[in-house]
Amino acid sequence: MATGKELDMATRAASGSELAVTSELARDDSGAQFLTFTLDGEEYGVEILRVQEIKGWMPVTRVPNTPEYMQGVLNLRGTIVPIIDLRMRFNLDRVEYTPVTVVIVLTIIDGERRRTLGVVVDGVSDVVTVDRGELRPPPDFGDNIQTDFIEGIATVDEKMVMLLDIDRLLSSEELQDINASTHQAGVEPALSQTEE
Repeated sequence: MATGKELDMATRAASGSELAVTSELARDDSGAQFLTFTLDGEEYGVEILRVQEIKGWMPVTRVPNTPEYMQGVLNLRGTIVPIIDLRMRFNLDRVEYTPVTVVIVLTIIDGERRRTLGVVVDGVSDVVTVDRGELRPPPDFGDNIQTDFIEGIATVDEKMVMLLDIDRLLSSEELQDINASTHQAGVEPALSQTEE
């Protein structure tokens, strides 16, 4: 269960205020902490140590010749960050953005590089602590259904939460395509990259 401080963090983020997430929230001996959010009425979570910031939705700069789920790029204090719509990435119905629509800015690891990526979600829910030993694997839908981006499924307050492996949200090829598209559009740098 989230503390009052954690609930306040999620509430301020959902209301559209900018928020930097510190590692203080992720220190808990009983398990890993995840920021949960909603997409199409379902709960998802990402490890909070990968969350750089939560921002209210704001217009982005569109980049031509990019996948439909890529909304564009955002200048985040001098770093150009690609923004993808998770609804569209997961083949869910597209909806209009509202005042509670948020962008979660994440650090993803691609090989030896760290990249910054923003994901658009319907709203932020909570910060929860999950014992990784109690995670259930995602169901096997066969070879034609890709679920490798789901780290596992947790039960939190009688709700099922799908915990995402954010490093697998986009393949290396998709990241390279986005990188190439932003370079062609004259946007520099296309993706924030730092060596580990």
